[in-house]
Amino acid sequence: MTAASNGFDHVVDVLVVGSGGGGMTAALTANAEGLDALVVEKSSHFGGSTALSGGGIWVPGAPAQRRAGYTPSPEGVVEYMRQVTGGLVSEARIRQYVDSAPHMLEFLENLSGWFEFVWKPGYADYYPELPGGSELGSTINVPPIDLRKLGPDEQTLLQPLALAPKGIWLGPKELRSFYRIRQSWAGKGVLLKLIARMVRARVFGERMAAIGQSLAARLRLAMRERGIPLWLDSPMVELLTGAGGAVTGALLERDGARLRVGARLGVVLASGGFDHDLAWRKEQLPVIEQDWSFGNPAAMGDGIRAGEKVGAATELLDEAWWFPAIQWPDGRMQFMLNERMMPAQFIVNGDGKRFINEAAPYMDFGHAMIEGQKSGVTHIPCWLITDHRSWNRYVVGGHLPIPKIPGAPVPTGRKVPTAWLESGVVKAANTWDEMAARIGVPARQLCETAARFNELARKGHDDDFNRGDSVYDNYYGDPTLPNPNLHPLGKPPYYAFRVVLGDLGTSGGLSVDEYARVLRRDGTVLRGLYAVGNTSAPVMGRSYAGAGATIGPAMTFGYVAAKHLAAQARSRPYNSHGR
Repeated sequence: MTAASNGFDHVVDVLVVGSGGGGMTAALTANAEGLDALVVEKSSHFGGSTALSGGGIWVPGAPAQRRAGYTPSPEGVVEYMRQVTGGLVSEARIRQYVDSAPHMLEFLENLSGWFEFVWKPGYADYYPELPGGSELGSTINVPPIDLRKLGPDEQTLLQPLALAPKGIWLGPKELRSFYRIRQSWAGKGVLLKLIARMVRARVFGERMAAIGQSLAARLRLAMRERGIPLWLDSPMVELLTGAGGAVTGALLERDGARLRVGARLGVVLASGGFDHDLAWRKEQLPVIEQDWSFGNPAAMGDGIRAGEKVGAATELLDEAWWFPAIQWPDGRMQFMLNERMMPAQFIVNGDGKRFINEAAPYMDFGHAMIEGQKSGVTHIPCWLITDHRSWNRYVVGGHLPIPKIPGAPVPTGRKVPTAWLESGVVKAANTWDEMAARIGVPARQLCETAARFNELARKGHDDDFNRGDSVYDNYYGDPTLPNPNLHPLGKPPYYAFRVVLGDLGTSGGLSVDEYARVLRRDGTVLRGLYAVGNTSAPVMGRSYAGAGATIGPAMTFGYVAAKHLAAQARSRPYNSHGR
């Protein structure tokens, strides 16, 4: 039966909507199973939020761990995920993830020479003290890659809004050392490497990329190697359905025309969340008033909406992968991660009070900001307060604590850049009363908070919020101190950095089962439709197990969905418009 006779302009076995880590992994898996896969992408760039990410993949039991002689207990990991998800995620989905994630990475390694995965031991799970949590962690990364290997595809790889200067890249195991540039020779060594890389980039034209850029590039190169088509500038308009409401394909816009693409086996939605649909986000969570998302600029919730229109249920639409951040005057967002683990700093709300362990995992920190804001006290924004000693000792806001280097690509020297102070993003003061006035909090309370923090820091234990008790807290702390996360603030000037509630993307989405099949509101399977990544409800619930807990599930369930589609193809006839 021809495609045209069935009313379709083009027919494939598996149609994948979205070209991030989840979508490309689904396509590669389907192709390896002998299926005809097509990836369609709304924007003119591939890679999705994966390309903008830190590139970490949280996979307990990954081949890279086994090669290093470390294999976490699968039952332990299941128990850990039970704890962090708090009953919001089915046992079947958790077990599927724990069982399938290592197989997914092994599959990719065996599939193509472009895939090389390395383990980053020592970056603990975010709750290493829980049963099954790991102090060594399960974050897997890919090595850097020269983007010239992409050829013409290099121009269509989605790049971060704030591009680093050529040659400035850090491998997965170098960031921690770099943050210790004043505390260790290893940190100084990384700085020398960066200088050498800049020279190589200028002399030899190298275009090295690491983290999410490298992961997205490798997935694309493997797709190209296997001849899997990728259609850019091809947004999905709606899903198409047939008998009994089963999904049979999708209506796309391509080259100025509408195109009906049939899917003999099914459609995999991997189109991300609704990161930048501010109206929808405010409807779900009114305390979010601005677009502070780090997610893919094209992520507007198309897949979730399309699923809802054909009867899909949704879960946790008020949730996102929260990440406290700095927003600079030009709109550029910057993660606030290592700064919250610095010893001599504390964060205050609009009452001038601390409200959480500042070094807590970013999801927890985001939830504390949200709950605080709901109480009527300003927590969005809040303020990170530190001293001049810390400014000259630690990496803060991208500033390197080294002597002033004219023309350096990042701020250096002993002074806070004038532009930062003039923007209002950073405030400076010589007394606590003056600082309180600058950031709009009660002076007496800020004085009491500072005195209390310094008292606890001198004792070496944070009795109020237990900062430094978790191995996770310590990761970017100062290893030269008895408590890497605590030290009294010293002499002024003091600095306050405005912290807003960023996110890596929304995390709620379409309800799915353990095979990534989309579910209707009555819990039954919506035939022919799968969802992965931020288009689906998160297997992490409202939490975040460890670095890479977004990309890990996206890629894993992309693999699971394609495997399930292939098994279905072997066990039952194709959709009515099939072969």
